[in-house]
Parts: sequence; structure tokens; C-alpha cells
Amino acid sequence: MTPSSGDEPALGYDARPREARAVALVLHGGRSRSVAPVRARQLAVLRMRPFARSLAHAGRAHGLVVARLRFRVRGWNGTERSPVADAEWALDRLGETYPGLPVGIVGHSMGGRTAVYAGGHEGVRSVVGLAPWIEPGDPSRQLAGRGVLLVHGDADRMTSAPASLQYAQQLAGVAESVGYVSVQGDGHPMLRRPALWHELATGFTLAALCDASPERTVGARTANILSRALAGERPVVG
Repeated sequence: MTPSSGDEPALGYDARPREARAVALVLHGGRSRSVAPVRARQLAVLRMRPFARSLAHAGRAHGLVVARLRFRVRGWNGTERSPVADAEWALDRLGETYPGLPVGIVGHSMGGRTAVYAGGHEGVRSVVGLAPWIEPGDPSRQLAGRGVLLVHGDADRMTSAPASLQYAQQLAGVAESVGYVSVQGDGHPMLRRPALWHELATGFTLAALCDASPERTVGARTANILSRALAGERPVVG
């Protein structure tokens, strides 16, 4: 799919191993409505760089390609769902470059909602939503057979933690696996306990794509949280 209008989306890489075995696509947040172009130095874009670096560092031994997508415009924009076309375009490009490799999506806020919508794309095996923007009526059948992890701070005032938990419950029996982690005391920017957020995204993605146990990729406390989430305990408090 080719994005329909506006500035072109930008796909950049944080890791391109010689022997690639899996691909992670990182998606930034945005706004409910805006057709303003996304710029590289905007906070929503910069916020996801540490997540890409964490994936690149831990995934090096597992042949993980790490790509970051910059959307064309800042808004979701109602039924237009602007970032979804961009994400599907990026997944098409990654599929052409790395045919047959399993893909995981990691998205924050609007990027988390985009990950949910684009998660049905061929090749996607896992979806991580960080403080995702979830609305009633958001679909779930496209995530059949995928591994899904939703992580939300219990002090988030921008997106709804209860909506994320309800969506995780909706995915039970649809997704291959679904976990929900509540990060105590943290808000939407994920600034109070950043290491936990990074390790949750990295450990889950590597477990889903590379069959790497969390004990091998993240700290012991986060590995315990992920093991409980992967076992279907819900919600897990972190």
C-alpha cells in the first residue's frame, strides 16, 4: 500500500545485521487530529529512540533488524486512520527487503493503536502496545495467531489503562497469547520507570520472534514479569 497524501513516511534502521533472522518495527505516537507533517526532532519521535536502541542492543546476537517509521502526519484523523497506511507501507517494504522473516511491531500511544490495526499484516508475529490509545470498537480479529503485550501506566491521564486491559481481555481466545502489564506510578510519557518499559518491549519481542527466553535478554525482575504475562496471568503488576 502507498500512503495517500502529505509528506512521505520515513523508514530508518537502528540495526541491520548481516544474518537477519527477524524484524522489529518501532512506531511513535501522535495526536487525535492533525495533518501537520511529522518532523524528526518532535518529542513523540524522539521518545521511541531508546526503545529502538534497546531492541538493537539485545537483539544483536539474535539477528534482529530494527527499523523506525516516521509517519507522514501527526494525527490519526478519524476514519482516515492516517498512520495505518504508513505502517502497512513500511511492512510491505520490510517484507520485500527481508522476505519470510517474522516481524514484531512496538508502538507507543497512537503508534500502539496503529500497531493493533496493522498487526494483521502478513508476516507480523507480535505486537507490543505501550500506553496504547484504545477505543471501543477497535478490531481484534486481525490479531489472531499473534503474540500481544499491552503495557500501561496506572497514572496515565492521556490514554486509558482500563481500555487497554479490556482490550487484552477481548483478545483472549483470539491472539496466540496476550499479556497485560500495569506499570505502577507511571504516566503516559513512560519517564518514571523507563528501564522497565524498555525491557518489557525488548524481552517480549525477542521471545516472540526469536524464541529467546526473557531470562537471557532482560533483567531478572522484568523477566519474571514477562514470564507471568506470557503465561496468561492478567493483569500483571510491574
